[in-house]
Amino acid sequence: MSAKALTLKDAEAAKLVLVGPEKGNQAVHDLLTAYRANRRTGSANSKTRGEVAGNNKKMYRQKGTGNARHNTKKAPIFVGGGVVFGPRPRDYSKKVPKQVRKLALRRVLGDLIRADKLQTIESFAVADGKTKSFVKEVKSITDAPKVLIISNSFEESTYLAARNVAWVQLATGADVNVEQLLLHASVIVVGDALQTLAQRSA
Repeated sequence: MSAKALTLKDAEAAKLVLVGPEKGNQAVHDLLTAYRANRRTGSANSKTRGEVAGNNKKMYRQKGTGNARHNTKKAPIFVGGGVVFGPRPRDYSKKVPKQVRKLALRRVLGDLIRADKLQTIESFAVADGKTKSFVKEVKSITDAPKVLIISNSFEESTYLAARNVAWVQLATGADVNVEQLLLHASVIVVGDALQTLAQRSA
């Protein structure tokens, strides 16, 4: 199966909006930071002295023991007591403006094209749903160690064939993100998915 490396001239003809290497660094950084922050559950939690198990009975009498005065054993200085300034459930998610997302996409697509890492192909499908056939199809296009294939839609048999191939990822043109584009050594765009990317970058 033959594939064609997308050039800057081809990208212009396809109405892909790109930016040069002098622009968009911060946008890419902000977007990647947001992706990773949004994956955090923020569920780390420690109990305060008001939440640990136990009662509020005074540990021992106030005077005459020679020890310091204490009330409850739930105080932070005791084993099994509450935690001071420990982690509490929180929301780590970040919002990135639409224009920043678009700028980051333009920058990454431009970098891929300038590095000859973005190829186009008319169609991609594995009719028999076999992993061996899938790997053969991908190897006939590129020998890169990590491959991202972008199409507007895939047949169910193609999804089945790709399940056990860790170094290849399938993504749709409407959903593919900047992080996925950056993590793969070769990006293959199938058919009309190029127009979808052009609409997203416009």
